[in-house]
Amino acid sequence: MSETSKTARRGRRTVARHGALSSPNPLAFLLKILGVIVAVVLVSGAGVAAYAAYDLAASFGDEAVELEGQGTVPPDIGAIEGGVDLLLVGTDECEEEYAYLFGARCTGADAGGQLNDVNMLVHISNNPRRVTVVSFPRDLMIAQPSCTREDGSQASATSKTQINEAWGRGGLSCVVKTVSDLSGQNIPYAAKVSFGNVINITNAIGGVDVCIGNGGIRDRNTGIDWPAGPRTIEGIEALQFLRTRYGLENGSDLARISNQGQYMSSLARKLRSDEVLSDPATLYKLATTAVDNITPSQSLTNPMTLVQIALAVKDVPFEEINFVQYPVFTDPADSNRVVPNHEAADKLWAALEANEPIELTSDPNLTGGVVTVDPQPTEEPVETAPTPGATDTLAPTQTAVPLDDIPGQSAADQTCSAGNLRANG
Repeated sequence: MSETSKTARRGRRTVARHGALSSPNPLAFLLKILGVIVAVVLVSGAGVAAYAAYDLAASFGDEAVELEGQGTVPPDIGAIEGGVDLLLVGTDECEEEYAYLFGARCTGADAGGQLNDVNMLVHISNNPRRVTVVSFPRDLMIAQPSCTREDGSQASATSKTQINEAWGRGGLSCVVKTVSDLSGQNIPYAAKVSFGNVINITNAIGGVDVCIGNGGIRDRNTGIDWPAGPRTIEGIEALQFLRTRYGLENGSDLARISNQGQYMSSLARKLRSDEVLSDPATLYKLATTAVDNITPSQSLTNPMTLVQIALAVKDVPFEEINFVQYPVFTDPADSNRVVPNHEAADKLWAALEANEPIELTSDPNLTGGVVTVDPQPTEEPVETAPTPGATDTLAPTQTAVPLDDIPGQSAADQTCSAGNLRANG
């Protein structure tokens, strides 16, 4: 089914300093997977569990995508032995209901195009459970593999192409294949969302608390003119916040990724709060909203798979949920683009493969996207029953792997946006 038909069926639902690009680069995809995780918590709990699972599954698999070149998924993933990887793809596209928000992007010659502007690899480790979300900058220049398009034709391999062109070369499957080649990870699960879904998700959850620093944010590209201080954002404001780039201290796309990490950390805390988990109505609304706005891989259409994934992550401590940026250098051929820092990336992948805790030693204040805040929030310890067959001696004795060249933050960290107004405006 075409994207146009899909929209009609479901209803109408903008460190290298980079130059201005036409794509708004929204972050629609940790929102989505965390929505799926909440769906799982709901389905695995009491109350509306039975009909929720059936209802969610009915609408979730219509347009599922088969992933080319990825390993098969076990019939029953159980405790997700060995861990699991999911790719979350946010596409830049002009949905009718929200097109007016994006000016020339949705009125010019490129209005019908789509780019995979958000690419996040969610790695869930085996015991002890940890979650690492790796964001790949949209301006990342990499080699891309050959891909099979929906019509069966082939897109040839390339030696150097911007990562956000992978969607146009072969849809979700091509994005997965591209990130899999770059990271060396087998990626059996994936989901695609568009930027309008940020609005639906934040409305369903009742908003996310963020913090604005450096005197405030003013960005005519996204329509933001906000003072410094705490702010609860939802709907249009959430989309504006996640898109803003020129409202940040150094105006770079990498600063935007850092600022989005603040949002994702706050979102994770919100989803784990009693305000959400103890409210069946909120849970069901969030779950159905998430599922209604996702195009999943075929491997992600079984509601029991969602249950197993959520059960694997629902008790992970906040300090073991990390949001990191894929490490890069400025592209020598174009200062507005970046290229992989393979040495730093290899260290990250090795730590994930060995299920070693990571320590983000890079100063977040240097990203131009956030500034740190003290004191940091604390999380009450969560007591969980041991997983059968798991080794419970690893976590206390492991030494964290320092990642000096990789910006990021954990869900336990509190940061504020590095706004562009400062105290004197």
